[in-house]
Amino acid sequence: MDTYEYRAIPAEVTAQLRERDDAWVTREPFIDDEGGAPLRCCLTRSVPGDNLVLVTYAPLRRWAEEHGAEPGAYDETGPVFLHARECAGPRHDGFPAGVASSRRVFRGYDKRGHIVGGRLVSPANGHAEEVAAAALDDLFADPAVEVVHVRAVEFGCFHAEVRRPA
Repeated sequence: MDTYEYRAIPAEVTAQLRERDDAWVTREPFIDDEGGAPLRCCLTRSVPGDNLVLVTYAPLRRWAEEHGAEPGAYDETGPVFLHARECAGPRHDGFPAGVASSRRVFRGYDKRGHIVGGRLVSPANGHAEEVAAAALDDLFADPAVEVVHVRAVEFGCFHAEVRRPA
C-alpha cells in the first residue's frame, strides 16, 4: 500500500478565503456552539466555542490554476468550514481519520481537470485507512489520474486533496 499525500487547504489559500471566498464574498465568522464541524484548514473537527467561518471554495479551480489546466464544467464550488483565524494546520502528514470516518466520494481528475473516475468509500469500523487506501490505489492505478478530491456524500463538501506519493 502506497502512502498518499493528503492535503488540507493550504494556509495561504485559507487566508485568502477568510478575506474573500471563491464566490467573491466576505463571510462573517461565528462561534460554534456545538462542535463537530469538519475543518478543512487543519483536517480536524471543531470543538464547542471555536470561532469559525463557512466559506465557498473551488478546489479544482485552484488546482487547475497551479497546473495550467482548464476544468471547464467540472469546476465546482462548495462550502467548507475554516477556523476564523489562522490555525496551526494539520497535526500530521499522514491519513486524516476524519476523511474516511463516514461515507465519502473519491474523485479522480486528469491533467485537464476532468473527472476520469470515482469511488464511493464506506469505511469499515477500525479499517477506514485501509478502505481509503484501497480506493486510492484503484484510482491511481489509472495513469491518467493526476489528483483525487475527497468529498462528503451527503453534502458534497470538499474534504481533502490527495496526490501520489512524491
